[in-house]
Amino acid sequence: MIFSRDYIGYLAHRTVKHLIEAKMITTSDLKATEERVNHGLLDELSLEDRINDEVRVILEAYSEEMRRSGAQYAEMFKKVKNELAKKYKAVL
Repeated sequence: MIFSRDYIGYLAHRTVKHLIEAKMITTSDLKATEERVNHGLLDELSLEDRINDEVRVILEAYSEEMRRSGAQYAEMFKKVKNELAKKYKAVL
């Protein structure tokens, strides 16, 4: 993940604070709202990590074939990652 968990917690806190100040949301439990926003941010930001892990598994299964055909790992990684991003409708 490109951000630390502490920074994501800070972003969640600031986001909730801004939304409340802008009167876009109201909440009776600030801590719970921040936790839900934090969880949502973590899920979204860790999506790329999960996609990368899936790409590695896929390429590992085809490693022998890639070696025989002379395919470049980095190039194949990008192609498979782009296809998975389309599949999951992710913006990376």
